[in-house]
Amino acid sequence: MDWNWKDLTTRAADIFDLPADVIAALPHIELIGDCQLLMNRHEGILSYSTERIDVNGGALVLRIIGENLELMAMTGCELRVKGKITALQLIG
Repeated sequence: MDWNWKDLTTRAADIFDLPADVIAALPHIELIGDCQLLMNRHEGILSYSTERIDVNGGALVLRIIGENLELMAMTGCELRVKGKITALQLIG
């Protein structure tokens, strides 16, 4: 029998009633309106300007596009961005 890691983690999350991102250690992204973004479990910033921020999310890159973007806080596992967020792109 072939085991697919993604299917297995999804099933485990369902069985234990846990969020799939916690089980699979995937990045967790929260957008608050169009003015603030929170990302947990990132792997660093790849590029940074006031119009675009690229964040390494492991299996994907999160591109934050907007105006007056600013990194409010960053730790080894969490970051916060503020500014006028106009678009998010997931690049795989």
